[in-house]
Amino acid sequence: MTRVAVVTGGSSGIGLATGLLLADRGYDVVLTARREGPLREAADRIGGRWVAADSADEEAFAAVVAAAGKVDLLVHAAGVMAGTFVRKETAAAFDDIIRTNLRSALVVSTACLPVMEPGARMVFLSSTSAHAPHPGRAAYSASKAGLNAFAEALAREVTRDGIAVHVVTTGPVATPMLDDVRFPMRTLQVDDVAKAIVWLDQLSPSVVLREVVLEAVDEGPFAPEPFVPEAARALGRTELPGEG
Repeated sequence: MTRVAVVTGGSSGIGLATGLLLADRGYDVVLTARREGPLREAADRIGGRWVAADSADEEAFAAVVAAAGKVDLLVHAAGVMAGTFVRKETAAAFDDIIRTNLRSALVVSTACLPVMEPGARMVFLSSTSAHAPHPGRAAYSASKAGLNAFAEALAREVTRDGIAVHVVTTGPVATPMLDDVRFPMRTLQVDDVAKAIVWLDQLSPSVVLREVVLEAVDEGPFAPEPFVPEAARALGRTELPGEG
């Protein structure tokens, strides 16, 4: 039978790349994101379905699951990289980051579990900031560390139900999310991450693989060209530190 995949953050970036790859492989893909216009365009591009919703809102995301009917694969790619130094961070901004990156994980999980059968999977997108917190991104780092812990606890709960839970933890990925970063870096491409996610759904249900960590090679013949964010370019920083 055709596997039904729900992909959050599906209007762009990793979510869209994953949806496209899944659709190419014959999945019935349901994309969801908050902005209806870009989401509709993304779904039309891959030949999938779409439901506009905030992944951190219980009522809104319930509509996504109702439209899907069943969920064989949940890819939770929605998230933000926001925040500032702790001295400057407001409680409201902190709460918004935690809501988007961490509370959403609870919302999508509790909505999908009732319509998941043995052999279903959940894949959560995290960041290496979960393991190596970044100064100036305390809220973001905390949200991703919390996401990893949440996914680990959830995995141990639902193994008995035949449901697998994975975390794909990535280094920087070349998306607009990096636009305000003020220095060049070597990055992954969205397709690199999408391929890893789809590969996870090919694993035997008897295999346990809690976390996959992906980072760009930083030296040697396979190191990608430096990615220069918009903020770095505006400051005239177009070369990696130490290479200028």
